Formats: sequence, structure tokens, C-alpha cells
Amino acid sequence: PACVLGIDLGTTSVKAALGTGTERGLALAQSCCRETQAHTDSLEAGPQGMEQNVQRIMRALDECLAALPQQQLQRVTHIGVTGQMHGIVFWKSDKGCKWTELGTGPAFEPQEVSHLVTWQDSRCSPTFLSSLPLPQSHVSLATGFGCATVYWYLKNSPDFLKAYDAAGTVQDYVVAMLCDLKKPLMSVQNAASWGYFNSRSKSWNTDILKKSGFPVHLLPEVGDPGSIAGRTVCAWHGIPKGAKVGIALGDFQCSVYSCLTERTDAVLNISTSAQLTISMPLGFQPPETPDPSSAVSYFPYFHGDYLAVAASLNGGNVLATFVGMVAQWTEELGLQIQESAIYTRIIQAALAQNHSKLSVHPTIFGERHSPEQLASVTSIGASELSLGHVTRALCRGIVENLCSMLPVQHLVEMGVRRVLGSGSALARNEVLRQEVERIFPFPVVYGKDVDAAVGAAMVM
Repeated sequence: PACVLGIDLGTTSVKAALGTGTERGLALAQSCCRETQAHTDSLEAGPQGMEQNVQRIMRALDECLAALPQQQLQRVTHIGVTGQMHGIVFWKSDKGCKWTELGTGPAFEPQEVSHLVTWQDSRCSPTFLSSLPLPQSHVSLATGFGCATVYWYLKNSPDFLKAYDAAGTVQDYVVAMLCDLKKPLMSVQNAASWGYFNSRSKSWNTDILKKSGFPVHLLPEVGDPGSIAGRTVCAWHGIPKGAKVGIALGDFQCSVYSCLTERTDAVLNISTSAQLTISMPLGFQPPETPDPSSAVSYFPYFHGDYLAVAASLNGGNVLATFVGMVAQWTEELGLQIQESAIYTRIIQAALAQNHSKLSVHPTIFGERHSPEQLASVTSIGASELSLGHVTRALCRGIVENLCSMLPVQHLVEMGVRRVLGSGSALARNEVLRQEVERIFPFPVVYGKDVDAAVGAAMVM
């Protein structure tokens, strides 16, 4: 039987899922995950920058595919690609990669490609954003959005932009390389996540951008999610030449697609970041102008539908920062312990504490609707200072923060009957799952942490 390959280029890892067709639909045959370890210093933006090395991301992708069964890869007819939204990578269209021979067959290696400036990038201050032209879009502009990052380079490092003639999300880059696209092709989902995109007309705010000197030649062409971007121009890790490659999709939409079956379901995803979402009624159109203070955004989904999303910047990355802090304190005390061991120990300690009066507001990365709002800890009592109490309160705070953005009462009013949990942080953290079940008055069902890759395969 033919196989479908789904790829997810995430913030911390690359995932691949092989699916085969059955009478009941797509069945997951094999999956693989590799950490990218791609974070790198930003020379231009300093500590405010959040960048990743594209070569390392592609190396993790190659390792993922090399670990999948060759026999099944040779039967792949369709490839679905998804990845982290909002971010931007630049490349030279005729020199974006070179094809080399690996043990599992031909693979491409990034060549004249910039770092990926990720969705977590904070170089665009509120003052800088307020100086930019007002977009004609239902989405409020925020730091980490592709178009905002281009504006930042235009002001602070214009020579940087002159070296490149193409740009896209990292998943758009992969599709462009696989299909040898001279002009990148981007889905409506990723275009909306960049800002300055009108989802109703499915077009960039070209006039507004041109007037302010924005290099509009860098903007990709835009197509519908689910459409085919092209075919592989070369055999790739044993996948035959000529396999159909879908237009790159948003990882969040793919996570939802992999598990959402009923309009009465809400989807809770906690990976590096966190989202709580519900389907909007058929025919819904978002307002023409956004409410910058609203914690809920409307994401283009599939077939013209929209999702109402509380998209928090604070999810598993908060726990990772906490673990890093504990590791640093331990090192300063003259001891050495692996972060992975710390993570395991703090979860065990929190499982031993059923309740904590500590209150943690975990927004150390701010929120798009409130970038100045940082984290705080209150109700600190002498008897609740153990690692278990603090970890328990931190996990509860992550879930409560999401529910402050999209309240449980609103879910009830929208007719929600069940919560579907997905994402790597939720899959690996029993304390988080306990707090989810404590806070939501609905049954909670969990998926696996390869959801976005599976979703990308399902769309194909």
C-alpha cells in the first residue's frame, strides 16, 4: 500500500510520521522524533533575538528520516509538511541548498540560508511595533511575526536583506527545496501568522507595505491549505522522485486536525507554547480589525473555517526555564546534575504533593495581548517551599493562564462537551494532566506528541 509522510519542524524537535491508508482512514505505521538543539545567538538583535540554525534543523530531519523503514519510505506518494508559525527564514532562491548523497539516498543541505528568526523572538518592542503602518488584517501584529521582523531588519540592518531574494517559514523553505520552487509558496495559515495579510481576500497588504518601503519581493505566493505545492525533484531518503508535496501548513492547525472530530470538542495543546481552541460556527468571518487587548485570536483552519484560539506564549518553555534555573542554582552550589534528571525528579516531587496554596502566574515570556505582563508568585507560605509544591503550582499556573484567556464558562456557553489534550509537554508531564483534569469540568482525552506530524499526513 502507498504511504504518506508527515513532517513537523517544531521549536525544539523534528517529528516524522508515516501513515498508510486503511478502510477507516489513515493509520500511523511509524513515527520518529529528534531534538534539533538548533538555538543560536543572534548577532544583530542580541539577547532579545531568538534564532535557530537551519542546518541543525535539517540535520535532525535527515536523522529522523534515516530512522524510518526504507521499505515504507520507498512507497511514499505524498508528503505533508508543517512547522512553527510566525517565524521567518531568508534564502537565495537559486542557491538555497545543495543535494548530497547520504547513506539513505540523496538529501539537501542548506547553503545560502539565514538563521531562522523564531516566533519567540522579542526584538520588536511595543514602541517599534507602534511605529509601523497599521495592517489591514484581523490579526494584531506582534514581535516574532515574519513581516515585523523584516521591518526590524529594514531599520536596523538593511544590508542583511540585500543578500536574499526569498523568504518563508522554515516549513516553506523545506517545501521550496524539495520541489525546487523559484518563488516560495505559503499557505493562508502561515501567511496570516506573519501579519499584513488579509484572510478574506487571501492577499498581502501590498499597497500598505510598498508605501513604507517594505521589500515586497520577499513575500511568498499564497495558496490554500491542503493544496499541492509541487513534486519532489529528486529522490529523497529513498522517497521516489515525483512524490507530491503539500503546501506547508501551520503546526497548530495540524495538531488540531489530528484530533478534532466534533465541533463540541475543545483542543488543549501544550508543547513549547500552549493553546486552547474551539471551532467557530460554519460561515464565521473574523472582524476586519483586531482588538489588540483581546486574548483570543482567530486562526484560518481548513476549507474556509476558523478556530478561536487562546494562544499563550507560556507553555512547556516555562517548565524548561524553571528546570534550567534549578540546574544553574545547583551548579552555583558546586554540584552537577543533568537537566533531564532534574525534570524527572521535580515531576516525581510534584506527584507527591496533591495540592499547593502557592499561586504562580507563569507569564515569563509575556503574552501577545499583554507583552509587558511578566510572571509573579503569590501566597508564599513557609510550609510550601519544596520543589514538589512549586512544581505543582507552576503546572497549575500554566493551565490557569490559558483559562484566563479563554474562560471555561465561555467553553460551556459554546457547547463544548469534551477536551482533547495534545502536545509533547502534556504527553510527558502527569502533573500537568492532573491539573487539566482538575480545572476543566469536561472529560479529557489525550493524544500523542506526534500530533502535528500526523495532522500534516492526514491533510494529504
